[in-house]
Amino acid sequence: MKKKRTTFYFLALLMFPGTLRAAPLAKITGADLKGGAAATFGASQYGRQPVNYIYAKPNRAAAAMSAKFRLARKIKGPHYLYVEGLEDDFPSRCRIRIRLNQETILDGPSGFPDGSWLVRPFPIPEGALRVGENMLVITNEEPEGVLGMPPWFMVYRVFIAGPDYRLPADAPLLKVRLPNRLRPLPEPLPEGRSQPGFRFRGTKGWNWTPAQYRAEIPTLARLNMNFMMNCYASLFTQEPGKGWVNEWYKPLPDSLKAAFREVFRECRKAGIAFCFAVHPQLASPRPLDPSRPEDLEALWQNFDWAQREGVKWFSVSLDDVSWGSEGPGTGGLAHARLVNAIFDRLRARDREAQLVFCPVPYWGDGTNADHRAYLGALAREMRREVYVFWTGDGVTASRITRRAAESYKKIVQRRLFLWDNYPVNDASSAMSLGPVSGRDADLGEVIDGYMSNPLCPQNEMNRIPLSTCADYAFNPSAYDPARSIGQAILHLARTGPQRRILKELTEAYPGFLVTGGGTGYNSVRATFRSIPVRREAKAYISRFQRLADRLNAHFSDRFSDGKRTLEIDIAWMKANIPAK
Repeated sequence: MKKKRTTFYFLALLMFPGTLRAAPLAKITGADLKGGAAATFGASQYGRQPVNYIYAKPNRAAAAMSAKFRLARKIKGPHYLYVEGLEDDFPSRCRIRIRLNQETILDGPSGFPDGSWLVRPFPIPEGALRVGENMLVITNEEPEGVLGMPPWFMVYRVFIAGPDYRLPADAPLLKVRLPNRLRPLPEPLPEGRSQPGFRFRGTKGWNWTPAQYRAEIPTLARLNMNFMMNCYASLFTQEPGKGWVNEWYKPLPDSLKAAFREVFRECRKAGIAFCFAVHPQLASPRPLDPSRPEDLEALWQNFDWAQREGVKWFSVSLDDVSWGSEGPGTGGLAHARLVNAIFDRLRARDREAQLVFCPVPYWGDGTNADHRAYLGALAREMRREVYVFWTGDGVTASRITRRAAESYKKIVQRRLFLWDNYPVNDASSAMSLGPVSGRDADLGEVIDGYMSNPLCPQNEMNRIPLSTCADYAFNPSAYDPARSIGQAILHLARTGPQRRILKELTEAYPGFLVTGGGTGYNSVRATFRSIPVRREAKAYISRFQRLADRLNAHFSDRFSDGKRTLEIDIAWMKANIPAK
């Protein structure tokens, strides 16, 4: 009889997950865990909130986190410490130590996967818990590592419960409410105010083709945006077996010139300023040397061509490269002189020519010693009319603050363009479709321009989050992410079924500002990885197959890029169904 009862319980747990779940004796969230690095880097990471995480031993306070909890009575029978966690993406395992009061529960490699959540149950030794106050301590035992870099270990929640306990499912991180009526998008300015929050508002491509740029010009015009910049990677050449190569020192191919000539023309017709951007160092077999006059001439040739085609905005980009072996101050001076040489030639032909420079340290408040030395050199040497790109408090920042913008601007002493790294996916399998958020409402009082960094290659699906970026940039003081994402969907869909499809897609791919985890974090795949039961995994795949079928049926001639992404994710999930 006892065996039959056990079998019944087991089957019930499989058929009705959570039906037999008893209340846990204790629950600890990331917010309850004191110490760690959440206060430094944010408590929203990898699709969970709040979380906390610990770095290697030399980081002291950020290497340990702990929580106190109380038990009202003595526990009887076996109990487990259920930890929902993950670790960094380094090949080596992160060594951690988990202690309950005086008992060590784990001391060694964490056993948690890279970048995806897993619940691990740890048996609690008899007598480890006591009536009254208890202490949980989790420490990173790795001897080397800097703050913000692997090795690290992250925890979302911890439960103390019996052997049959299953953690409750989370509610969706983003719940989109579809409005009853269509409002103007972007939100109109209040009466008596004529100037938008940012003077310049637009987007760049991310290795888009000229055809993709042309396709987005009507959308920018409809959203009251007035700025578009090419990705410098869109000018790279591709050779069989070599991938993309930056041959900035060569004239652009005639076919590419002809294609971009059409982009320039369409932008002028729509009242959109096109910014022609070149990066003369990144991914190049011959990086530019600022000290070589022949390199300046090689760089100038394509700026010269674009200006003769009527372009008035230009960008020299030196992001994601070194400032050179002689140090940040000397590197800043060399870069400033290079920018000056290009800017002076542009202005000699057209006094209305504008240039935006993307420096090596393009994020933060500028107070880092090396950043200050580099930016200080720009302040002393670079032409005052040149704008500077800035990505915010961080490279991909969940919060972009006026305080950091004012600090950076005070050091560089130039007008700023906010290069907002959202909803960029860096050409990964991820999509970020949720609304832009976390940007201060008064940034436009410090910054002249706003430029969104988009998805790649999903330029059409990118219109969902782009609409919210346009809404924010035009009227930031009235911006409401929840209202904006609802209106974005209403404007992009014509029927009720179409709107519900885009709503479900946006909730499934809410974006890294909601989930954390960075530009490549794929929330659909991450959720799938956390499903341990084969039957439930198949049901999850079926849900997305139905969504893909509806997307094809109701948008037969639109969103082909989003359809392709969904197909790839479904195929990946089918190839990774749990064995049991």
